[in-house]
Amino acid sequence: MIEAWAGLECTVNRVGDRYHDQVERTGHASRVGDIDRIAELGVKCVRYPILWERLAPNVLHSARWETVDPHMARIRELGLSPIAGLVHHGSGPRHTSLLDPMFGEKLAHYAELVARRFPWIEAWTPVNEPMVTARFSGLYGHWYPHHQQDRSFVRMVINQCRAIVLSMQAVRRINPASKYVHTDDGGTVYSTPPLAYQATFENHRRDLALDLLFGRVDSAHPLCDYLLNNGVTFAELEWFAAQDVTPDTIGIDYYATSDRYLDHRVALYPPATLGGNGVHRYADVAAAGNMPGWSAGFSEALQRTGVQYDRPVALTEIHLGCTREEQLRWMDAAWRGARAAASKGVAVKAVTSWALFGSFDWDQLATTNNGHYEPGAFDLRGPAPRRTAIGAAVESIARSGTFTHAVLEQPGWWERARHASPVASRRVRATNVLILGARGTLGAAFVRRCHDRGLAHLALSRAQVDIRDPMAVRRAVAASRPWAVINATGFVEVDAAELDQASCEQTNVFGATNVAEACMRTGAKLLTFSSDLVFDGSRNTPYDEQHAMRPLNAYGRSKQAAEERIRILTPSALIVRTSAFFGPWDEANFVTRALRELTQGRVVRAASNIVSPTYVPALVDACLDLLIDGEEGIWHLSNKGAMSWASLARLAASLVGTDTSLVHECEPVALGWIAARPRYSALSSSRGCLLPRVEESLEHYLAARPLPSRQRTR
Repeated sequence: MIEAWAGLECTVNRVGDRYHDQVERTGHASRVGDIDRIAELGVKCVRYPILWERLAPNVLHSARWETVDPHMARIRELGLSPIAGLVHHGSGPRHTSLLDPMFGEKLAHYAELVARRFPWIEAWTPVNEPMVTARFSGLYGHWYPHHQQDRSFVRMVINQCRAIVLSMQAVRRINPASKYVHTDDGGTVYSTPPLAYQATFENHRRDLALDLLFGRVDSAHPLCDYLLNNGVTFAELEWFAAQDVTPDTIGIDYYATSDRYLDHRVALYPPATLGGNGVHRYADVAAAGNMPGWSAGFSEALQRTGVQYDRPVALTEIHLGCTREEQLRWMDAAWRGARAAASKGVAVKAVTSWALFGSFDWDQLATTNNGHYEPGAFDLRGPAPRRTAIGAAVESIARSGTFTHAVLEQPGWWERARHASPVASRRVRATNVLILGARGTLGAAFVRRCHDRGLAHLALSRAQVDIRDPMAVRRAVAASRPWAVINATGFVEVDAAELDQASCEQTNVFGATNVAEACMRTGAKLLTFSSDLVFDGSRNTPYDEQHAMRPLNAYGRSKQAAEERIRILTPSALIVRTSAFFGPWDEANFVTRALRELTQGRVVRAASNIVSPTYVPALVDACLDLLIDGEEGIWHLSNKGAMSWASLARLAASLVGTDTSLVHECEPVALGWIAARPRYSALSSSRGCLLPRVEESLEHYLAARPLPSRQRTR
């Protein structure tokens, strides 16, 4: 039976003089409770970091065991089987490097100390992904020591493989039964016909570390001349052949960018993708989305490796930095691929949910500290790690060998690239997300993002379904058989609500209740919206989900009444409170209107009330992720940062180079507002801050909606 394993992103790489430590950045270093969270998933084996750079950055005799002892003790108490990682994309402490001739001996000394400390550990990965690390450090210059030459790359491969052999020998002197789990990227390089020779070379190079460890690199090996020409000696190759360390299990790390496509038609690609080999110039791009006919190669990678090296294989990393449904679809593809390989006789041991607690800045290959976070089985953007739909899938796989979710009805983006329909289904009928109020600002944004994300959806306008009519709502929900309903319909004019409270109540209270009742009847998940105007503004700090509602106006009272009714009818509903929309897709929002006036040199009068601006695309994406995660109850979703409407206008103006003095801050009475507004209604969350700072979202807004002129006015 194929097992479910788990692993946490634990890279400690070096860029220049600075170490990038994912264990610290994800906070796992100080959360022993994470071990319980891992065990609760039902997995039995976890790839776990006991990293050289972290524990012994200076000298071995002063290793900081206190940083890992509690975690290891809990792992043992809970019966988890760790695969101990000693170097994960690292180059060692400052006193060594991947080019140090003694790198192997130094790591082996550390490995022996770890084995003595934890003699009960049975499985080891002394060096994670030696080929990838050598590429990023020796060929591409991304990581320390930032070389870009074949000679450095080759030496790094040799040194890391020596370190693996020496470390396993040291470990086995303590525990002779120790097993070696090798990990590396399992992608294949494809090409257009003129570059077939280069693809062949790259695929041989992909396997170089394994070939060395298996003692297969001799004078007949396809890369022998390449190695000799770049400083390797026959004596070094013979040394590997004489050793007794070969992998007990070969782990394949497979990402959407693992398979590469080399294309000689350089005019088709952006300059950043272009390179060459001195003979041909070509683009080097991910096969996914670029190579005609490409499909995810989990099964193929497992079969190729298992047959080539006659060892059990496992998928040891399968993270996808994308939206939640695409992460689920990638995991589904991995699980199906593993089962397909096993059905053909390959000894597939496991599929590993990698990056359990997410990762930081891998969109920039972990070379920056920009704070770009990608969640995994848990989302860290709250007071404690929150289990996502990925975590639920991992548990289901661990306990039953399968998992389901409505979003799996549609293919992933890597499959949609091969089909004309963005929501083509692998099955007879795709389960829909039903969007009510599809032509409003919020509804239209959901339609757009569901289309972009490949979420099958049915969008109905107010004219098509009047939510004030309970029978119309029931018929719409029953006919579409959705797994989720998004109620984006609302009476949104705050001043108009004060003048026509009955109409506001009909839509915001009775209409919203009708939708909740229809969801209750069918079992559909409900997402509906409330507002910061349920608060009275008596605070000077942001409101979170626990604060009492005390609305000042009819609109706020309607939202309070709707919340209370919906929570009784459908306790599983997801109710999102939000505030002060702005976005690139409608003309009526405050930022768009303000910038239109400011770029024409006209004064903008804006209120002094403190709010939490909310970027609509980010709001919609966060809502869809929470919906897929199965979250329920009240969530506050807005951009981080409390500011007045006037401050928001000034910030937007400053980003486009417009005169900020044209923004005049006013008291609400001066703007002619009819309904009372809270002077302070900024939102925070005790559950998780999922949207970025407002400054970042304004940059995204301007990138999506460039102004006709961004010149400073005179």
